[in-house]
Amino acid sequence: MSREVHAQFCESVGGRLPRATHLLVLVKTPRAGERVKASLTRFLTQGLKLQVNEQKSQVAPIEQCVFLGFTFRKGKLRWSAQAFEDFKHNVRRLTGRSWGVSMRYRFYKLAQYLRGWMGYFGISEYYRPVPEIDEWLRRRVRMCYWKRWRLVRMKVRHLLAPGVSKRKAMQTAKTGKSYWRLSKSPALQVGMTNLWLKEQGLISVRALWMKAHGYA
Repeated sequence: MSREVHAQFCESVGGRLPRATHLLVLVKTPRAGERVKASLTRFLTQGLKLQVNEQKSQVAPIEQCVFLGFTFRKGKLRWSAQAFEDFKHNVRRLTGRSWGVSMRYRFYKLAQYLRGWMGYFGISEYYRPVPEIDEWLRRRVRMCYWKRWRLVRMKVRHLLAPGVSKRKAMQTAKTGKSYWRLSKSPALQVGMTNLWLKEQGLISVRALWMKAHGYA
């Protein structure tokens, strides 16, 4: 590390670092990366008396790096695969059909989590999965409602109200298909439209992403 870079680095961190700091240093070549890694490690351990986790320290192409839950693809920032898996795990927990809470409370906790998650990961520049997330969320919520309605007559009543035919409502209410499979059926999509779910309190990940990027 040159004296100039060393001085700039020291100034940027106020002369010392907290214990749990993550650093990402970009250089042009792997050789430069190894040189900078060795220099930084020496500076942190000897100069600042800090411990460096060698298992998490690496020199790698930017596309192979995961930094604070993000990866970089073709110069664009994305949330990492692991971060997305953690997201889906938490959403499944909040939309589990066996969770014995009111739908109002479920929507409250779900909105709380989605806003927090998108408040951090919403800076991702990768839009493609965002509408798919909303579709998946709506499907899971429809599944929750279908389980909650339980009785055939209750299911039929809820399907008839928005305009599902009586014949289709009866067929759907009496079927032995799984909750998850039925959550994508035409009857449930008409019985619980996207607008209706929004009115119940389901927020849109797409809307949060658009807002984060200045489109709304």
